[in-house]
Amino acid sequence: MRVNGVSLGVTVGVEVHGFKRSKCSSSSTALGKTLDNSAEATQEEIVLPRRKTWDKLAVLQTLAATVNRDPTAAHYMFQDDPYLMPRNAANARLFYLSKESGRNAAKYIIKQFPQYFDKTFSEPNIPCLMPETLTPQIEGVSEEALKERIYLRRVKESVDLFDQLVQAGTPVSLETTNSLLDLLCFYGDGEHTPGKEEEEKEDLEEPEGNSSEQKAPKREFQKGSQSPRWREDNNAERIFKIMPERNAHSYCTMIRGMVKHGVSAKAYDMYIDLLNNRHKADVHTFNALITAVPYLKERFVERWELAKVFLNHMAQQEVRPNLLTFNALLKTLRRCGGVGRRISLLVIKEMEALGIEPSLATYDHLLSIFYRGVDLHSSGIISEVLDNVEKRSFTPQDPDDAKFFATAMQACCDLKDIKLAYRLNKALEGGDNWKFLGVDQLNAYWSKFFSLLCMMEQIDVVLKWYKEMTPSLFYPTPKNILDLLQALDAANHLEVIPSVWEDMKQLGFNRRQDLLDELLSLMSREQHPEEIQLAFAKCAEDIKAAHEPAGREQAPLEWTGSALGNVAVLFSRAGRTQDAWKMMEHFQQVNRIPSDQVMEEFLNCTKQTNCPDEAIKLVKLAASLGLPSSQSLKSRMEKEFELSEKQRQTLESIRSDSDSSDSDSSDSDSDSDRD
Repeated sequence: MRVNGVSLGVTVGVEVHGFKRSKCSSSSTALGKTLDNSAEATQEEIVLPRRKTWDKLAVLQTLAATVNRDPTAAHYMFQDDPYLMPRNAANARLFYLSKESGRNAAKYIIKQFPQYFDKTFSEPNIPCLMPETLTPQIEGVSEEALKERIYLRRVKESVDLFDQLVQAGTPVSLETTNSLLDLLCFYGDGEHTPGKEEEEKEDLEEPEGNSSEQKAPKREFQKGSQSPRWREDNNAERIFKIMPERNAHSYCTMIRGMVKHGVSAKAYDMYIDLLNNRHKADVHTFNALITAVPYLKERFVERWELAKVFLNHMAQQEVRPNLLTFNALLKTLRRCGGVGRRISLLVIKEMEALGIEPSLATYDHLLSIFYRGVDLHSSGIISEVLDNVEKRSFTPQDPDDAKFFATAMQACCDLKDIKLAYRLNKALEGGDNWKFLGVDQLNAYWSKFFSLLCMMEQIDVVLKWYKEMTPSLFYPTPKNILDLLQALDAANHLEVIPSVWEDMKQLGFNRRQDLLDELLSLMSREQHPEEIQLAFAKCAEDIKAAHEPAGREQAPLEWTGSALGNVAVLFSRAGRTQDAWKMMEHFQQVNRIPSDQVMEEFLNCTKQTNCPDEAIKLVKLAASLGLPSSQSLKSRMEKEFELSEKQRQTLESIRSDSDSSDSDSSDSDSDSDRD
């Protein structure tokens, strides 16, 4: 097979293994009756079953298959301590990282202070379950002591012991020196410390644009600057230079270490040295070099040409590609723009020709190639991908396998295809595929799925999924709550808002200004039955409490004009006149102007409760704020309210005050005209 004119030079030989069946002739039945050895007696063929080897977890897996997920319970990893149960996604991630940090801290203590853990109290003592001995047992300066320290991953001690052997004139075998290079290149010339991240997680993706050139990713360090993981002339390079003899393993180790720690240009130069010394690279080295292509070339076409060079070298050196080779090639094609889209499908066909089954990482790279950027392709490719994923139960083969389901769900959201999302979710539930969703991917996957449900499904289906998904599968994000509120608005199911508000308080979103504004806007937009209005007023009371000082821990939220007006409207419709009037007084305190709707709603409230005094206060407030609606409010009071003589005089005084102020202003204007 050839990929765009490039042959990998590998043929697949399929060896068929035949197993002979055991034949056993029996002359007696199960009842022990002997059959006549006549010609009529038939000879039975008994196939002996092969021995079944059960997995150690088979019983637990069988029991687990009989238990359904409890939608009201949190994720199993958070059930160790109910008092520390996380409330939202951020707390869940902090909880998980804290548990992992505790494990790493325990490993660090055991490694640094092994003398405090040398006693065994277990009865009976099972050696395979005991902690591994981490202290060196071989003393002195010898190659055996060096091998032991390399095995224990003591980077600094191994380098010091190697230098002592070299200074003493003791030759170190090539195999041991290569093992030391393996250790140095893996840890980047740094000491192995449990609890410390070995690699910084960086987003190596590049934006897909229409231009034919892209800048090199930031991970590649400029010449002359020092990388935190690979210094200039570090111990690995120093030991490599003083080696009296080098083989292909030595060069391959250095190349892979340089690619791992972000010095791809040096890795490419080392590969040229490998070729000049007539050595051959292994498949893992070629995989690393193909991964480093985007850091060596800037133009998309140049990247693909360099990747073809490495593929040609593999064919010339008769190196058979594996799954990680094709995944590395697809990962590079993700950063090749339109060239990558044109070549990627040919790579998949080459994998099929070589009999290599794609992993989830393969499909993840393929979806990223076709469904990133502004121009979205049709759903044909992702549909074919799901056809293959639905038929299999995957096992981890590539570190990028865990990214597939979140990437595929994002593609479904971009395409706005709910049927594809259902198919993807069904594939996730098949076999052990659900194990590919880690803590971060788990919440991202379900969050995107729920947003798509709110956008495309009926409200009953949305609420059913919402009840089953939280909090057992994911914690809704603020965007999910906003999508749910918009779905309730579109379906005219605003009576569910009070229960959504309770969830918002549980999630810690009761101080999100954008969510509060949307919530109050929906509740105050239309008039609802009395029972619903009372529930809305209770929500408004909770929101009002969030805007008031409650202690030193949290500062009160700042009132906005729309929030004040909506809370006053909700209190008015529920008949809570005093609470509504307090909100009206807040307008003057925060220098806000109420809308005409707020004034009309409060006047309706005073009419229903027969409180003309409160209505007169409202007119005074409108007049003091200079609102145009003050005249209409006064006329409504005269027509709709039964006022006493004193109340009419008070209302007339408000009118005379306003008229006098108007006359004064007109007199001053006329005086100025005379001047």
